Amino acid sequence: MTRRRWFGLAAAAAVLALATPTLWAYWASAGRILSDPADAPSEDVTMVLGAGVRADGTPSRLLAGRLDVAAALYHLGRTRTLLVSGGTAPGGYDEPAAMRRYLETAGVPAAAIVEDPLGLDTWASCLRARDEFGLSRLLVVSQRFHLPRTVALCRSLGLDAVGVAHDSKDTNPPGTRQGYLREVAASAPAMVRALFG
Repeated sequence: MTRRRWFGLAAAAAVLALATPTLWAYWASAGRILSDPADAPSEDVTMVLGAGVRADGTPSRLLAGRLDVAAALYHLGRTRTLLVSGGTAPGGYDEPAAMRRYLETAGVPAAAIVEDPLGLDTWASCLRARDEFGLSRLLVVSQRFHLPRTVALCRSLGLDAVGVAHDSKDTNPPGTRQGYLREVAASAPAMVRALFG
């Protein structure tokens, strides 16, 4: 085998290894990601995934976008409970608390918001939605770039999940570009978890 042919095969294998997990996420979530909250089916619970809190305790732009979509789902009557799932850290960092404050300011009643402070990553949030909160179906809100992996993970756990997307490409182009790149890397361990637990 010539060096050029060997290099070509190695490059093709590398591309396939990178592309397969992303293709898995898009295949497993096909037809289950919506752009408009008004098109969402009615579900008792909607899970909103954390995405960073600023030093002053306010949501990042990506997280605020997710929360705006969640509030719209609530006000449209598409959901009754918002499960806000994120992490906490020493020094007062608290994603679920910040999410609650933002949603209450948006007119969502406190009683309609449930906090999950142990949603440390997407897998943990999906797993806890099933095991700790007893859910079998839900809506899930995140950015469009994040939802294929999220919905795929939920479905691998037996959750009947439909994603409702916040499209951040106009409000936060740098974060959106980084998000799509991050998903390429994040899809590989997600696929391994989904297939092997």
